[in-house]
Amino acid sequence: MFALEFAAWVDIGTRPQTAVERKRTGRVMSDQARAELAPTGVLRAGINMGNFLLVTGRTPEGDPDGVSPDLARAIAARLEVPVTLVPFRSPGELGDAVGTNAWDICLIGAEPQRAEKIEFTAAYAEIEATYLVPPGSPITTIAEVDRPGVRIAVSARSAYGLWLDRNIAHATLIRLESGASVFDRFVADGLDALAGLRPGLIEDIQKLPGARVLDGRFATVQQAVGTAKTNAAGAAFLRGFVEEAKASGIVAGLIAKHEVEGRLSVAPPG
Repeated sequence: MFALEFAAWVDIGTRPQTAVERKRTGRVMSDQARAELAPTGVLRAGINMGNFLLVTGRTPEGDPDGVSPDLARAIAARLEVPVTLVPFRSPGELGDAVGTNAWDICLIGAEPQRAEKIEFTAAYAEIEATYLVPPGSPITTIAEVDRPGVRIAVSARSAYGLWLDRNIAHATLIRLESGASVFDRFVADGLDALAGLRPGLIEDIQKLPGARVLDGRFATVQQAVGTAKTNAAGAAFLRGFVEEAKASGIVAGLIAKHEVEGRLSVAPPG
């Protein structure tokens, strides 16, 4: 069922739909939504290359591939326009580009700071964020991390980093720009905790024998689709699209296709 539905959405991206196809895919979209989301005739989708669960590789043509690129392709197909994937090294850079005419939609973690300028859908997928602590650490629970004297390494302007900005009251956040340097600095500087997405931290354990990933989570990163706040019709279309994609199994199918089950979860209904 997934393959048929996804093909129905994506294969028609370069040609008009027939009346039968419109009925089968339940397509409801206003001309205004298309005009807002693809003003150049092409949907430009900002992709966060820093999330290894959502971007898992490259296509033979060199384009980003994974759950979020495929979702962007499906959105373009539903709009009946071509898609251009615009890669950004980090979520912070992608979010900062709002209003610069660099992208029409973005696929990124929805956080209150970003929502000041970006109109987000409900989440289409969720990822747990927690901490890794070094070998011999006395910290055993998430609650013990937010204490005076504890230094937390975190990727600056990541969705979970923004959550920590709002919620950490006693510990010190050591904000670093790239994902690789965060782990390296955590080890080199003898920091007390490394904040990150659980799947990535589990992989980091292999590089630091004796380290532990704490049980539970301090936040759940909500991966959503966003557009400029001025795009009222476009935002309404995206909200409906995301809810349909979750309910129909499209998102679950993409998670299975890109082999990230158990690390990336379909978000509940918005």
